[in-house]
Amino acid sequence: MSTTAENKTYKILSYIVLCIKKFAEAFNLSLTDAYRYLGNYGGLQFIIDHYEIEHTLSIDEAIEDMQTICRKNGGLI
Repeated sequence: MSTTAENKTYKILSYIVLCIKKFAEAFNLSLTDAYRYLGNYGGLQFIIDHYEIEHTLSIDEAIEDMQTICRKNGGLI
């Protein structure tokens, strides 16, 4: 049986994977390219650090937030 911590970790990881997938779809990127872009420009760290708030928003809002963070950090998407 899973512990509460394992359940939370699973939910966070599932959300991160969903965000990467939806970001890739929104900007016509491969999953690998989306992962690299978000990692290089802070989008992944942002979504991890702010999971408690971001997961309560729509996925479109989360994608917009990641895009904004990446642009602030030099990304061009």
